[in-house]
Amino acid sequence: MAKQKHPTTQAVRALRQAKIPFEGFPYTYEEGGGTALFAKLFDVDERQVIKTLIMEDERKQPLIVLMHGDREVSTKALARQIGVKSIQPCNPKDADRYCGYQVGGTSPFGTRKKMPVYCEAGILELEKIYINGGKRGYIISMQSQDMARLLNPTPVSAAQD
Repeated sequence: MAKQKHPTTQAVRALRQAKIPFEGFPYTYEEGGGTALFAKLFDVDERQVIKTLIMEDERKQPLIVLMHGDREVSTKALARQIGVKSIQPCNPKDADRYCGYQVGGTSPFGTRKKMPVYCEAGILELEKIYINGGKRGYIISMQSQDMARLLNPTPVSAAQD
């Protein structure tokens, strides 16, 4: 059976409902391949491939962090900027419960629970981004300004090499 160009995920539904144009890129998911695998397969700059990370503060309040694929999040810098004591990645089971997506297929669009979204400021300067479409092995491309219009993220500077 051939893969659909746009699997019907909550992310795809949210984008269609908001009338945001996007292009789908199905690929064969590899555990641990991450943004580097997609960037290599489609010959794009890994900086444009955006990671969607589900994290939580010291009170177990979940939040979404969008980060360049070639960077890591400084949780200390992020915590300082958003005014909490600490931030850490959610365990995969909790992340799945909060967003409704399986780790490796996490999208910031159409999440089960409404969560604040924090976006590395440099992402908003990119014209085009590649971000998960709500399923392992499915990335979508879109204008970064369309992403910002839909998610209304808070820009932060929390990238570390």
